[in-house]
Amino acid sequence: MESKSENKGIWKYGDKWEEELLLLKSIIDKTELTETTKWGGPVYVYEKKNVIGLGGFKDYFAIWFFNGVFLKDEKKKLINAQENLTKSLRQWRFTSKEEINEKEVLKYIFEAIQNEKQGKVIKPSKKVAIISELLEKEMAQNPALKEAFQKFSPYKQYEFLEYIETAKQEKTKLSRIEKVIPMILGNVGLNDKYR
Repeated sequence: MESKSENKGIWKYGDKWEEELLLLKSIIDKTELTETTKWGGPVYVYEKKNVIGLGGFKDYFAIWFFNGVFLKDEKKKLINAQENLTKSLRQWRFTSKEEINEKEVLKYIFEAIQNEKQGKVIKPSKKVAIISELLEKEMAQNPALKEAFQKFSPYKQYEFLEYIETAKQEKTKLSRIEKVIPMILGNVGLNDKYR
């Protein structure tokens, strides 16, 4: 018989922290969040938006704050688990039940709920805006190109700009622009063929 921890994903080590996670759950139950299960673990939502999640790992158990980047974090508890990759997710890690201070945990969770109510989220399209002067020039000379470009979602616009501007040399940028112009005019996203 296969052990029940085989397909738990982030819950692989959930059993190891059973009591600790139950304690966190009992604290979270004092808030207005609704418990759901996503990615094999409990995720607490406010009006269908992910606010926090719980996970048990090998050396610690943690609360995930999906938009933790907006928390004041006065107690300096939050960790960005993957620098550079994770824009908004933050983790509060614990290694024992004694580390769980209900008042502090609730304070963070209430703040996270407030942020959710205020709609504080990082919009994926708001990555650092990339400006391509060369493409701007092209579009100034070619209104049809500009119009076609503006029909793309911010995300797809960003992909084009990133593709052009990650070239080191101007001549490479120009050849990349030449390559994407027909795509833009044909309303074909840069990575559509892979999607």
